[in-house]
Order: sequence, then C-alpha cells, then structure tokens
Amino acid sequence: MATSASVPPSFAVTGASGFVGRAVLSALVERGVDVVAVTRDGRRLADFEGRARILEGDISHPGSKLCNTLLQQDVLIHLAWDGLPNYRSLHHFETELPKHYRFLKELVVSGCKTIVVTGTCFEYGMQNGELSETFICVPSNPYGFAKDVLRRELEFLQSSHPFNLTWTRLFYMYGEGQSVKSIFSLLSAAVKRGDTHFDMSGGEQIRDYLHVNDVAKSIVQLSCLERSLGIVNVCSGAPRTIRGIVEGWITDNNWEIELRLGRFTYPDYEPFAFWGNSDKFHTLLPS
Repeated sequence: MATSASVPPSFAVTGASGFVGRAVLSALVERGVDVVAVTRDGRRLADFEGRARILEGDISHPGSKLCNTLLQQDVLIHLAWDGLPNYRSLHHFETELPKHYRFLKELVVSGCKTIVVTGTCFEYGMQNGELSETFICVPSNPYGFAKDVLRRELEFLQSSHPFNLTWTRLFYMYGEGQSVKSIFSLLSAAVKRGDTHFDMSGGEQIRDYLHVNDVAKSIVQLSCLERSLGIVNVCSGAPRTIRGIVEGWITDNNWEIELRLGRFTYPDYEPFAFWGNSDKFHTLLPS
C-alpha cells in the first residue's frame, strides 16, 4: 500500500506484547495511526483494546490470515524474537534465525514493501570504544551472530526482491516491564522489598543506555520515513559507567538503597567499554 505525504502510513508490529513491543505500540497509538499488533496471546494486550487492532498469531506458522493482514499495512515493524535474555543459547541460530527469515521472506515475496527490524549492539562483538554502523561485525555470542546473519540474509533478499529495509541496532535499555534479570528490574525489586543494599559489580564498565520509551520513539520515527535506511544505531551516543547509570536511577526515583560494589564479576560475553555512535540517526532525523 502506498501512502502520500498527507496520509500517515499504517503499521503492523510483531512481538507487540514484549518489552520493546509495548513501548513501540504506545508510541504508535499516541500518533493516532492505524496499527495492527501481533501477539501469540491477545490477553497480554488487553489494555490496548480499542486503540489498536489486536491480532493473535505465531510467526512460526503464520497462516494466510496473519500474512494477508500484515500485507495490508504500509510498514512492518518486526520486534518478535524468543529466547532472551539468554544470549548464549544456540536456540538463537538453530531455531530463531531460520524461523524469522522464512517469515520475512514470505512477506517480501508476497509484496511487503517496507520492513523495520530490531538488531542488537551484540552484533559488534568484543569491539571496545565508540561503535559505528560502518564497523565490520564480529559477534561473539549466538544471539548477536543470529541477528547479524538475519540482516545479511535480508540484504541478499533485497537484490532479488527489492524492498525497504531498516535495521535498528539497539543498545542497552531500561524501564518498567523489562526482564526480571535486568539490572534495572533487580534494583527496582530490591527497593520494593525494602532492601537496605543492592549488590552489583564494580560498576566501571562503560555502556550506552536509553529508556525504552525513547528507544520506541526512535524506532517509530525511523519507520515513518518509509525508506531503506540500512543499519541505524539506536543509542544515546553518551558513554557512562554502569555505576553512574545505577546511581542516576536511584536519584531520579528517590530510592533509598546502598550500592555494594564489587560483589559480582564482570560479564565475559561483552567488551568492557563500548557505546554507540548516533551521528547517522541524527542526520536522518535532525532535532
């Protein structure tokens, strides 16, 4: 479906009931656009009834109803992905990778013109420092590897079936509803329990964090361009220590809890210091 400059595009969102999915769905609903939210369990999106069209479906076995509905929308924002936050599981390339490629290829071959897919900063692998979209990817865990291969597969698919592809490479996020294993959720839970202290690593790792609502807004802004943008880092572009980030959360939320540093070792599946270069994003969407 083609849209004119005066008519906003319509959207479909897979993985709509997930952490990022709900935030993206909220951002689209706030724009007042036509949006189809795909989830395996419609009850998880009951609070969006009347504001978005909720469609139950499984991309492993999409069926004609799901595919036909998605093809009626101008833009597909593909957020679905199972198996997180276990980044080391072989499931990512043994099961998720072929499943997602089959699903997206079927839509492209059937006429889907614009797809926005979420990638991960783990595609960069163990490279330290500021990470740019022009860097060669050397993923060091199965999740980053599977995402990087999916992107490459879709780029090859473009050569035989032209379509608009934007690969939004996400860095770190935080917010309510995140995995219970995330540092933000663990800290929030400790505060709610009334804990006097919170154990963590030394906190000197350097990372790039955004609130999930800011990530969602960026994904939607890029999607509204309806162009083939390639890889776009979705990040703050501002390197900060984990300790500083956590202390900021405590201050911003007026939480009373003491940090006990050095209680855990640093993770070995990611570099010690890395953050995203956000120049391309700001060139595409100048503030």
